[in-house]
Amino acid sequence: MDKRELKAVIEALLFIWGEPLSIKDISSILEIEDKEVKNIIDEMVDEFNYNRRGLEITRINNSYQLSTRPEHYPWISKLSKEKDSKNLSNAALETLSIIAYRQPITRNEIETIRGVRCDKALETLLNRDLIEEKGRLERTGRPIIYGTTNEFLRYFGLEDLDELPSLINFDLQDEETEDLEE
Repeated sequence: MDKRELKAVIEALLFIWGEPLSIKDISSILEIEDKEVKNIIDEMVDEFNYNRRGLEITRINNSYQLSTRPEHYPWISKLSKEKDSKNLSNAALETLSIIAYRQPITRNEIETIRGVRCDKALETLLNRDLIEEKGRLERTGRPIIYGTTNEFLRYFGLEDLDELPSLINFDLQDEETEDLEE
């Protein structure tokens, strides 16, 4: 199979699968080396960007997904009615940010940081597949530890957790600054 045909097959695989697809899975299907698949996908990413196609190939950890370009959202949103899905509450966003920056972390540690219970927020985040149970600690009560998922990365347009903004870059509000000084 020539390179042009390989690109077409990879594009079809990414389109039909819908979810992120790993290089290992693609190379297994095509029966070629992982490195060759990676090189072909890198070329495809460049071609999609150069030609300003309506779709783009995004990397999420070591997997790839075909998606629409974010800048086309205003037009795409006119095609479909608003879904009933609600935005995340402030409590859920706070809980999610704590998990993202401190993972793996227990419910008790999250509640200590937030100062309030977080059962409902954890339930919401688990239901939306933004976080998952990563295991249990080997201590009294064997508490569950939580971490983010690939869906979290996809939802926020990140390739990996290293792309999270540094906490040092955030300005604290006056009240928070005063609390820290005390």
